[in-house]
Amino acid sequence: MSNSTPRRTFAIISHPDAGKTTLTEKLLLLGGGIRSAGTVKGKKSGKFATSDWMEIEKQRGISVTSSVMQLIYNDIQINILDTPGHQDFSEDTYRTLTAVDTAVMVIDSVKGIEAQTLKLFKVCRMRGIPILTFINKLDREGKEPLDLLSEIEEVLEMETYPMNWPIGMGKTLRGIYSIPDERIEVYNESHEREIVPYSEQTVLQNYEVEKLEEDIMLLEEAGNEFTMEKVQNGQLTPVFFGSALSSFGVQSFLDQFVKLAAEPQPRKASGDLIQPDNSTFSGFVFKIQANMNPNHRDRIAFLRVCSGRFDRGMEVMLSRTGKKMKLNQSHSFFASDRETVDSAMPGDIIGLYDSGNFQVGDTIVTGNERFVYEEMPQFPPEKFAKITAKNALKHKQYHKGMEQLVQEGTIQLYKTPYFEDYIIGAVGELQFQVFEYRMKNEYNVDIEFQHLTHELARWVTEGDVTDKMTDSRKMLVNDQQGRPVILFENEFALRYFQDKFPDLKLSTGWELLE
Repeated sequence: MSNSTPRRTFAIISHPDAGKTTLTEKLLLLGGGIRSAGTVKGKKSGKFATSDWMEIEKQRGISVTSSVMQLIYNDIQINILDTPGHQDFSEDTYRTLTAVDTAVMVIDSVKGIEAQTLKLFKVCRMRGIPILTFINKLDREGKEPLDLLSEIEEVLEMETYPMNWPIGMGKTLRGIYSIPDERIEVYNESHEREIVPYSEQTVLQNYEVEKLEEDIMLLEEAGNEFTMEKVQNGQLTPVFFGSALSSFGVQSFLDQFVKLAAEPQPRKASGDLIQPDNSTFSGFVFKIQANMNPNHRDRIAFLRVCSGRFDRGMEVMLSRTGKKMKLNQSHSFFASDRETVDSAMPGDIIGLYDSGNFQVGDTIVTGNERFVYEEMPQFPPEKFAKITAKNALKHKQYHKGMEQLVQEGTIQLYKTPYFEDYIIGAVGELQFQVFEYRMKNEYNVDIEFQHLTHELARWVTEGDVTDKMTDSRKMLVNDQQGRPVILFENEFALRYFQDKFPDLKLSTGWELLE
């Protein structure tokens, strides 16, 4: 893999079951990344999706952790960051989106836009990153294509521009018409790719031709104007229709993706924009993963290279501490297989062996410049539980496991004032299960949960909180940095509190993003 190869780094955002993993595997196949796409649903066959490696994922058939995959297509190296797609994902997912330059949104043509997609979309929107849309499952009876476009425009407040257009759907699916080059990709049961110029097509019935021409005319008259500038600013999303499961429309999507996706972008650090072609090597840690290899107690820090060139063994400085270190152990990942990486360029993701030096959000640089990439956003958890170790004698393993899983960003840790009880917060219920599973399997500690009824966390950014202000519905805790946070049972309790104490300023943590 040559270092002069252009890079494109993206993540796929979608709701569970929209087809993200299937699309990822089909893209990897096209780039020669994997030899055969194991079907994700085939839990019984013992074939698991290449990108899902944790035991708990194999049991549930979902992606819990984000790994990185690479493929080369049309002389471009594409780095795909996997993001968990199920309801209860973690901040991990949000943070992964800080390390990409483009997002691909997968929408199920039957269901349209779902809640999860919207949450992830908001993060991309805040960062102004380009979004390409793949409307999947065209081989099923779904919503009308025009309705799907207007749903994207209304719900996401973003213009759409279809790059291709379906001819029929479900049982009547005949193909997709490519708008830029006026060709038809014919849908056939054998899933062989067949493309014919529209002017020479003989596969469509007269009524299908009429319907297609009407649709195209309507899109030309009433549709949005396509400009690369709008795509790059995240104001317009190019839309592709297809079916990932039958590989239909996937290669056409990839052909356009390499033209439309953003190249590695400059990033803000200490108030300046750091350009990718800056000769100083720099990058930031967006994720830490412990125990990726059960045979070795290890931790890997995932680093996004932002500028300069990474060479294995180089000396770098950790901006947070000013400490210098040599990066001798560096990996690239393909699911659970690791390869040592000797060099990497802006846009690449590398895994650094971590003996406890790194934290999520750390910046590393060569030379003596101590700039820091913008801090990682904190996301407000929606579920909270008080936790204790069942066996008090295991407090050492308990604290170690806690510390490591918190550093990974799997959960957020809060402590109550005075007694310092541990309360953990998560974006969803599944994270508690993953946390419990990993504490038991990796640190040999059984934990007890006492679920709290609180569902909103607000950071106190101005004013002082006293004990008199809180009760069972409003609980005061401190976060990992010692900042005061109030947990509220519901919106009503929050509003009542704000009316009563107007001088206190509260923040959700999302504001750090905006």
